[in-house]
Amino acid sequence: MDLLSSTISLIILIYSAILHEIAHGFVADRFGDPTARLAGRLSLNPKKHIDPFMSVLLPLLLILSGSPVIFGAAKPVPIDPFNLKEGRKDVALVALSGPLTNVIIAVLGSFLIKLLPVFSDLLSPFLSSIFYLLFSSVVTLNLLLAIFNLLPIPPLDGSKVFALLLPEKQASIYLSLGSIGFFVIFFLLLFPIGGFSLGEVIFSLLTFSEKLLGI
Repeated sequence: MDLLSSTISLIILIYSAILHEIAHGFVADRFGDPTARLAGRLSLNPKKHIDPFMSVLLPLLLILSGSPVIFGAAKPVPIDPFNLKEGRKDVALVALSGPLTNVIIAVLGSFLIKLLPVFSDLLSPFLSSIFYLLFSSVVTLNLLLAIFNLLPIPPLDGSKVFALLLPEKQASIYLSLGSIGFFVIFFLLLFPIGGFSLGEVIFSLLTFSEKLLGI
């Protein structure tokens, strides 16, 4: 991947992760928890959201290495579940709002790609290729963020949704595994077990999602 593509991908990933976190905070605020709003985290200012490792270094390393799975994250917005009106249900909905935001962005990106031929007479081949690169990166990276975050591995968003299916005590134990969750994720990405490769699963879901969007 050349310098231009890498730069575009990193910028898109950072802002997509920021919008993901803002969605969490916005929905939590609607459900009765103003923690993120009071902390100033419902802002588009990247300084309030960027984590040097998860937002910049990790995705940059994945992009430059040519990894088929690229992900990153902004600093998680603070959520106080005790302020939410309907407890575990609202926690799950707050968690779901982040990946859903990325899906919506991906859908909008795919729509813009389909509009490009309409404006072909107004754009030079160079501009058309730049816009195609931009919009296709928006689609792919947002789908990757959505898919990755929906994995049912604590502390990812999917674990909070999956926890709704468990009795409260078991759900609490399951979610407490969040402290080791990223170690589990990286292990599964690097060392497939019994023919199971997390990277291949994510890539297959990405390919399927892109086909659904006609990309």
